Amino acid sequence: MTKRLAARIKSSVWVAVVALIVVPGCAQDPTSASPQPSQETAQKSTKEDRAIRHLIVEYAASVGAANTEQAAQIWSHSPEVSFIHPLGEEHGFDQIKENVYTRLMGQTFMERSLQIRDISVHVYGKAAWAEFNWDFHAKFRKDGSPLTTHGRESQFYRKEKDGWKLVHVHYSPMPEAKAGNS
Repeated sequence: MTKRLAARIKSSVWVAVVALIVVPGCAQDPTSASPQPSQETAQKSTKEDRAIRHLIVEYAASVGAANTEQAAQIWSHSPEVSFIHPLGEEHGFDQIKENVYTRLMGQTFMERSLQIRDISVHVYGKAAWAEFNWDFHAKFRKDGSPLTTHGRESQFYRKEKDGWKLVHVHYSPMPEAKAGNS
């Protein structure tokens, strides 16, 4: 097993453990009937859902602008935040700021646009996760050549004293269609 594969497996295990510990109800018996939420709970969930969706829009804007100040408002600054991407992984906001926003987005590309679609949000008390697909359009700084990629992403959020904050991102490119599949 390669070190990279072992690290990805370790990361996946960590996400599952966090889900079981942090997200109330994850470890419940899946065959048990779930209670219907009250109207107050449903309204609060809708409010929380909207808050997370707003952060996703802000996140896309921060990536598109390579704006570290905007990113600092979205991300938690706790040491366990992480960002997993095809080129590696970052731990702590300082690494995310430097390696994702400044180096990858800011220094590699002169133009960037991250377009988000198919958002799904799941809120459980003070924890939440979101899934979405994205299209990334950019121009390389070195020669102005265009780049377009497509992918999917999952994000984990935690409600902190000053509101919802992003604590984990995991993204990957869309799988390539195999020949003969439609």
